[in-house]
Amino acid sequence: MSLVMKNLCKHFDNAEMPTLKDINLEIQDGEFVSIVGQSGCGKSTLLNLVAGLDTPSSGEILLNGEPVTGPGADRTVMFQEHGLYPWLNVMDNVKFGMQLNGVSKEEQKDKAEKYLKMVNLWEYRDYPIHQISGGMRQRTALARALTMDSKLLLMDEPFSALDKQTSNRLREELQNIWMETHQTIFFITHSVEEAVYLSDRVVVLSPEIQGIKDIITIDLKRPRHVYDVPEFVDYRHRILEEVRGEEKVK
Repeated sequence: MSLVMKNLCKHFDNAEMPTLKDINLEIQDGEFVSIVGQSGCGKSTLLNLVAGLDTPSSGEILLNGEPVTGPGADRTVMFQEHGLYPWLNVMDNVKFGMQLNGVSKEEQKDKAEKYLKMVNLWEYRDYPIHQISGGMRQRTALARALTMDSKLLLMDEPFSALDKQTSNRLREELQNIWMETHQTIFFITHSVEEAVYLSDRVVVLSPEIQGIKDIITIDLKRPRHVYDVPEFVDYRHRILEEVRGEEKVK
């Protein structure tokens, strides 16, 4: 599987300048790629284009050689808001997408069990959504996304609304899940620390050039427990300098 963006541009009708221009990027099967950059640099716009939720002004997006012209089952999106249904319990929320896709009841049960155990929520499978924490709701949403077996998982700042302790735990769980599944992940984040912790490569977008400023390969062993080791800190500072431009890293 490969995701290819060729000369991708997006210019909104009410804007003087394009949000994105000349985006050229290729993501290979099993890669974890994060997109970082200042507010307004086009991170979420880029994800929406890849998801097929918006259309480019010019250029093209190819998934396995086929043009992306709209949403499809080959891509699953997980947003900052979990999007769970409050009238369904944890298990039924995880099954919901599979039901819409006509997956057999037996397969729904097997996949829901597999991924609820993977995100450490099996014991909470019968809980109503309002009785679980924000972090558990995001884990439920992640389990639901994983059951779809899509070629590409698109994640738009899924942990940004959570407290630091909860987001750190979910980062660790996501790393472990990625190591087990090698799901191709396209990850939007405002946290450079998060990007370094999770990613094979980090793409820095710049609002000044409306495009890609740099792509940094993260050459750190997994599993990563490296928040305080020099190599991790070096990557973090390098990318922060790219994001902030001339601003001094504190």
